[in-house]
Amino acid sequence: MSSSSGKLVHQKEYIFKAIQREVSSNDSCLDVKELCELAGVSRSGYYRYISEAASQHRLQSEARDLRDFAIIKQAYDFRGYAKGYRSICMRLVRTGTPMNHKKVIRIMRKYGLKCPIRKANPYRRMAKALKTNAVAPNHVQRQFKSHGPRQVLLTDITYIRLNDAFCYLSVIIDAYTMQVLAFQLSESLEIDFVLETVRQLMRNHLYSLNATTFIHSDQGCHYTSVKFRDLITNTILTQSMSRRGNCWDNAPQESFFGHMKDELSPYIKTWKTFDDVQNRINDWINYYNNDRYQVQLQGMAPNEYYHYKVTNQLPSALAINTAKK
Repeated sequence: MSSSSGKLVHQKEYIFKAIQREVSSNDSCLDVKELCELAGVSRSGYYRYISEAASQHRLQSEARDLRDFAIIKQAYDFRGYAKGYRSICMRLVRTGTPMNHKKVIRIMRKYGLKCPIRKANPYRRMAKALKTNAVAPNHVQRQFKSHGPRQVLLTDITYIRLNDAFCYLSVIIDAYTMQVLAFQLSESLEIDFVLETVRQLMRNHLYSLNATTFIHSDQGCHYTSVKFRDLITNTILTQSMSRRGNCWDNAPQESFFGHMKDELSPYIKTWKTFDDVQNRINDWINYYNNDRYQVQLQGMAPNEYYHYKVTNQLPSALAINTAKK
């Protein structure tokens, strides 16, 4: 292209942009035909310019979305567990590439990136052999966050499918920091694994507990059993129980199990042995405590949040991003 013809193209582009601005202006009294005649250009040329500009804009927009999707997908795949948009947004903050949650939602929908929706837990049967009438008072009264770290501990059992049978997971979490403090996986519903969960708690966290710490559960047969009550009596913990049939009295624990099962669901079909389940549970709880960020914990993982509450020091990644703001 010669320099003169190049100048002509640029002149026409300038004219077309001016016409477009004028047409878009609310003050314009002229239509496209009249503006083109005044400027000495054809209407077909103007519309071709508009069409090419729109096409170029679409290509640029698509390229940006593809770049952003690659970043979002990397956050979604982090450590191998599916995440919703909130978890992705918090992960993006850690990687130094924060995005607005509306943008994340739009791009996830656009490219079909979905997080499993939790379903109600159908496995609520409990063996009645250990059941007694010894029910502890509900000391917690749903005040899960009012007492600070290590003051309200929640415990429960959930069922995890293995082939045509089940494994059983006993967990103790801190209701304030949502940390998993102790857990035991068992092939049997016998009470031993529940007792071992409490012993593990006392071995690993006795230094941070005190006489005002409650251990709160439902009225399941394991928690009303003589062995469990005797074990708690011999610790510094105080036993508390939900009201009968009221899942809201232990809601954070129920929510924890729901999210855990959602994120483990892709792996269930791959499990062949009990050790397969044990290894995955170990990995997921390590991920949960250290890398699964939560909105209710100010965008921190449970271990980070506990450290922050005890030391008043933000995690380094969050401290850097806060300083930038």
